[in-house]
Amino acid sequence: MGGVRRSGGCPARHATDLGGFGYRPVMAEDQGADAQYLGVDIGGSGVKGAPVDLLRGRLVGERKRIPTPQPATPSAVAGVVADIAKHFDWAGPIGVTYPGVVRHGVARTAANVDDGWIGTDVRDLIERRSGSTVTVINDADAAGLAELEFGAARDHAGVVMLLTIGTGIGSALLVNGALVPNTEFGHLEIRGRSAESRASDLVRETKNLSWEDWAERFNEVLVAFEGWFWPDLFVLGGGASKRFDKFGHLLDTRTPVVPAELRNEAGIVGAALAAARAEAPAAVAR
Repeated sequence: MGGVRRSGGCPARHATDLGGFGYRPVMAEDQGADAQYLGVDIGGSGVKGAPVDLLRGRLVGERKRIPTPQPATPSAVAGVVADIAKHFDWAGPIGVTYPGVVRHGVARTAANVDDGWIGTDVRDLIERRSGSTVTVINDADAAGLAELEFGAARDHAGVVMLLTIGTGIGSALLVNGALVPNTEFGHLEIRGRSAESRASDLVRETKNLSWEDWAERFNEVLVAFEGWFWPDLFVLGGGASKRFDKFGHLLDTRTPVVPAELRNEAGIVGAALAAARAEAPAAVAR
């Protein structure tokens, strides 16, 4: 099926690494008229992608979603990413999210995907399967960048902490617009148990907790994070954020708490932002 093709073919491999402090999202005005990049979001249940208009932070047309292969091995998932690129007749750079720690394009942990990902050069694998230059970024980090550029964290200085509430609790830490990557705060211990084992959306569902009971658990997580990191703003994304009206008023923190605005599109948009930043790093200093 045809779609949007970004002109210019596949550029040489970029030298920019997204694994270090100080990565900043692309500024849309630096992209000129041709501001479309393909973003692909790898999840435990589905792999979804679409071209993104970085001038507006919107998907170009309807996204393509393919169920995540089971088992979700590197080869199988890379093939799905390549299929999504083919669906859009895509020849330019691709940004891809990965549900775990990724450093220098290599997966270091695996969450909701096969353990065979650990140690895999994700960037190289997907580049070989798709024929495009690929930038890989942690999925929560991608959501954080999208919310910073186009969503709830836009124009917020200081320390912004985005938390994605789903099967686990993902995190992105943004300091004056700069990303501190791979934070994985959901694994921090609170009274002997990880934050996500206490208060993920999966815990709420499996334990059949009321919104009041779950909010009490989640508020404990937020208060602990406040004490450790002193954020200026919490942004809540992931599946539970769609029900913010059910629990937002039950939270009691000194830090403002707001729902994410891009919701299910945040990973795709953030992946596209990462690809744009990697392709033209010199053009995007704030």
